[in-house]
Amino acid sequence: MTNPAYPPMIVMGVSGCGKSTVGQKLAARLDLVFIDGDDLHPKSNKDKMAAGHPLDDNDRGPWLETIGTKLAQSVANGVPAIIACSALKHTYRDLLRSLAPSTLFVHLTGTPELIQHRLDERSHEYMPPTLLASQLSTLEAITSDESAIEVNVELSPDEIVQAVARQLESL
Repeated sequence: MTNPAYPPMIVMGVSGCGKSTVGQKLAARLDLVFIDGDDLHPKSNKDKMAAGHPLDDNDRGPWLETIGTKLAQSVANGVPAIIACSALKHTYRDLLRSLAPSTLFVHLTGTPELIQHRLDERSHEYMPPTLLASQLSTLEAITSDESAIEVNVELSPDEIVQAVARQLESL
């Protein structure tokens, strides 16, 4: 049983901030569907990142459209989804909202040092830690016209989920 009372959500932020972990836990807590945006990248994007090259807008565009379409389908089916997706730029978030207007962004924030430490401690199929600087320079802050919740990743994933759930109750 899923819970259509919640909006579709994007758990966003740079690589290593915990999008997938938090997204999975949040989906379980709220009885929603979780999709890892990394799984929706075309092979060409994965190959480019694995070679140490950052994605550009041309690479991200079709991927973001796929994610937005998945969100819209989840709403149409009455089964809201939570998708882990970097959504680094305001224009990327605009594209996602154009496809799924009720999307709520859960932005996981943290210091570059903390996130770099996390990246150094994990292995990822195609995202090397060296691409963090590129993502940080691309990241644009959430603005007042965006429906968003920001949470610092100094909290544990469970504490982040609790904080987001509390804020959702007050919406």
